[in-house]
Amino acid sequence: MKKIAWITDTAAQLDDAFIQKYNIHILPLSVVFPEGSYRESIDLTQKEFYDKLHLTGISPKTSQPAIGEMLSLYEKLQAEGYDFAIALHLSSSLSGTFDSAQSASKMTDFNVFPIDSQIGSFPMVKMIEVGNELFANGKDVKEVVATLTEMSSKSKLSFIPASLNQLHKSGRVSGTQTFLSNLLNIKVIISFKNGKPVMKEKVRSIKRAKNNVSSLLRVDMDKRTVPEVAVIHCNNTPDAEIWKKELLQEFPTLKVQVVSLSVCVGIHAGEGTIGLSWVTN
Repeated sequence: MKKIAWITDTAAQLDDAFIQKYNIHILPLSVVFPEGSYRESIDLTQKEFYDKLHLTGISPKTSQPAIGEMLSLYEKLQAEGYDFAIALHLSSSLSGTFDSAQSASKMTDFNVFPIDSQIGSFPMVKMIEVGNELFANGKDVKEVVATLTEMSSKSKLSFIPASLNQLHKSGRVSGTQTFLSNLLNIKVIISFKNGKPVMKEKVRSIKRAKNNVSSLLRVDMDKRTVPEVAVIHCNNTPDAEIWKKELLQEFPTLKVQVVSLSVCVGIHAGEGTIGLSWVTN
């Protein structure tokens, strides 16, 4: 049996039990406030981040793990006797982490296979689960990398920002768009397409926005097998739980869980953001 290391970043938002089960090594994304940088999930919890955001009123920036940090991890894994590592990272359209992993993998004689998830959050968790199952069934690393790369095209994530204020602060939308959206209660639906978040629809009211996102799920439920769905959110558990109940009323056999998005995503999407994510079979 090969000794395999799994590497990912905090965009996946893995819980401790999952990390221990699959022995996953995490490279943290960082939140940068004027007074300094904080590593997500290490120096700053989600609660501490949102408390700090409320207190300061400052929109922080984000930063990716340094190449040196990646190289140190690769060397450590090699010294511990691992045969190779699979490094699954946040979409390259949102972060340079994947590109850095590619560069770092060429600077070491340790075999590292970087994969661009083309997404974030829940689908990254499913990719790691599937990858471990494939290795357990005797698949080699090239087959696993090919399957996980294909999974990225079957991964769906759509979200509804509570407002466009944070997207405006981070330069994603204009001030005029933000003003009109807030004035007219227009909700924007953003979906991942080819690894990039794109503005899909603009509708009046959160109810219509949620139905629009749910309709995307219904289409995949009719055409393909969708065994599990995540209700994703940025510090908005109450509304996420409500949406979970609504989904279970419509699809009683569907497995639905509530998942917090990375605070680095929350910086751009904004607190209160809510959405759905799933992977089709």
